Amino acid sequence: MIRTLLLIMITTSLSLAGCNTTTNPSTEEEKQAVQSAGIERVSSDKFEKMILRHGEAVQLLDVRTPEEYAGGCLENARNIDYYDPDFKNKVAELKKDEPVFIYCAVGGRSAAAAKVLQEQGFTWVIDLAGGITDWKRSGRSVK
Repeated sequence: MIRTLLLIMITTSLSLAGCNTTTNPSTEEEKQAVQSAGIERVSSDKFEKMILRHGEAVQLLDVRTPEEYAGGCLENARNIDYYDPDFKNKVAELKKDEPVFIYCAVGGRSAAAAKVLQEQGFTWVIDLAGGITDWKRSGRSVK
């Protein structure tokens, strides 16, 4: 009984240790490791810092509906509705070898869209955990 409980605790600890998805690539080697993984899900704080680091050339993608987008979006975000039947063709116009920052309302659509981008060969997709809802909740502004 004790051996079983100990085994379960060790297995759980090892599983949880592998769940950290918010890395901070500070070296070229770390950046390549993140890029090869394809998708990085990050907090609002880290999302904002990474966008600022990439400057005006950032590829910022809002995958909500046009109505949601019109209600407020992140500065310089391009709207490509995940539910649009032409979504895959529209996102194919983005640069595949540069980071794509992606968000939706709460994180579901952006996670699904990030997988689509990864399947299309995009090397690094940064997904905003909690979406624009978390962004606003953390006190950040929208336009």
